[in-house]
This record gives sequence, structure tokens and C-alpha cells, in this order.
Amino acid sequence: MGSWSNSANRMANLPWAQLRLPPFPQVATRVLQLVNRENLQLHQLAELISSDPAFASEVLTVANSPLYALRYHANSIMQAVAILGGNALQGMCITVGVRAYLGKSMNQPAMRVLWRHNLACAMVAQRIAPVCDFDKDTAYTAGILHDIGRAALALVMPREYPALLSTHKGSNLTLLEGERTLFGVDHCEAGLQMIQDWKLPLEFEAVVSAHHEPIVHGAQWNLAQLIKTSCAIVDSIGFPSFAGCESAPYDELRAELPETAAEKLESKAGALFTSIADAITHIESV
Repeated sequence: MGSWSNSANRMANLPWAQLRLPPFPQVATRVLQLVNRENLQLHQLAELISSDPAFASEVLTVANSPLYALRYHANSIMQAVAILGGNALQGMCITVGVRAYLGKSMNQPAMRVLWRHNLACAMVAQRIAPVCDFDKDTAYTAGILHDIGRAALALVMPREYPALLSTHKGSNLTLLEGERTLFGVDHCEAGLQMIQDWKLPLEFEAVVSAHHEPIVHGAQWNLAQLIKTSCAIVDSIGFPSFAGCESAPYDELRAELPETAAEKLESKAGALFTSIADAITHIESV
């Protein structure tokens, strides 16, 4: 908690205004803000998503993909919301939003590696969330969002930052030092400012700013701890955030999970990799 608070306090002194970030897709941001309202009406959510036809079309394509295995084809956003629920549509919209935000940078191998890392993190978090008393769809959304600061840095320096990701060898912590050299901020600090600017719930602030802090074994689980662990797990099985990323062994990380959560993941790293890779293929094919 201390490191997260320190990062939050430092933001006022960072050269954020100089980064000139393009805006995140407005519909995706509004969906995040709406879904957390207790009195949300599903027709409001459907109308919001449908207000951007291109965005709505891509969300509907993902909803009808084999990844979600709907019992029948959803012909409209309202049908998709009714079938999947608001929380599931939230994660879907953020997936589409982040992919749109990355835009042409996705053509660079380093950014494709990062994109798959985020998807894998979201999928692992979604699997183990229910046994840790978290909503699985909120966990998925948090997994997609946890590295949003990296996307922002890549858009600020579209050549230099992917080059750093491609060439750096070491831990995530040493990469943060390289980011501060380039930008004056690291991706955790950049992500924190984005979440604050979007006025998202406080639980997401800790997710984006603290996901590289050491895993506290035996600590009470919260959403940030869930994403931190999921991030480390996918680094270890073959979905690192950058090619030269050092990671702890999968067996060691899985053994630290609550027993019921560990049972939700394959016992072998290769089997979990294949399972996640198949799911990512469904998303990338739409």
C-alpha cells in the first residue's frame, strides 16, 4: 500500500502534460464508468455501446466468437448485454478499446508480445477470481487494464519504447528504470494517472500502479494482489510483457496460490500456455 500511495503522491510532479497522449476510446471509458453504478439499466449500456457503430460492430463480433460460446447468435448489442451481462460486456469493451488504442503500434512485434501478455493476464485472473471471492469479469477487466500505461508510452515514443521492450533483458523492475530514463515516468505511474483521469474506481488504481511490487505471500487477497500474481504467472508460462523478461518458475508461483485457486490452473506450464493461446487466437481472429 505504501508504494502505491507514494506513486500517487508523486504524480503532481511528473511531466505528464508533455506526453500528449491520444484519447482512449470514449465509449470504452464510459462503459467502465457505467458498469460500476448500482442502478445501471442494461438498455443504457446497450445504447452507449451502440452509439459508436464501428466500436459496437467489433464488440458484437467478439461476443459471437467461439471464445464466449453463446447458445444462440446475438444479432444486436442489446441481445449480447442480455445474454452475457453488463460486467462481461465491460471486459469485452475494454479489450476492443485497448486494441483500438494501440492502433498501428500493434504491427510491431514488441507490442504484439505486450498485447498477448495483457490478454493472458486477464484470462488467468478470470479463472482464479471466483475462488478468491472476486467477480470474474471485473478481474478480466483489471487484467486487460493493468499495463495500460505501457500502451500510452508506446504511443508517445512509437519507435523508442518498442525498441526498449525488444532489447531489454532483466526483470520488470529494471525495465521501469529504463522507462523513467526515456519518459521521466514509468508505465505504472502513467497508468495510474490515466485511471485517475478517467475517474475509475479506486481498486483499479492499485492494479495499474502496484502490479510489479513483490508478491506478499500469505497476505489477504485483493484485486491488486490477484492481478499481480496473474501477471507473474503469465510471464512464467510464455506470455511475458517483453521478450527478455525474467520470471519466477510457474510451479513456484502456482504453489503460492490458495489451493482452490491453484486447482483452476493446469498443473503444467505448457498445458496452461496452450489453453490460453487457443483463447487468444479466437480474439485475434475477429
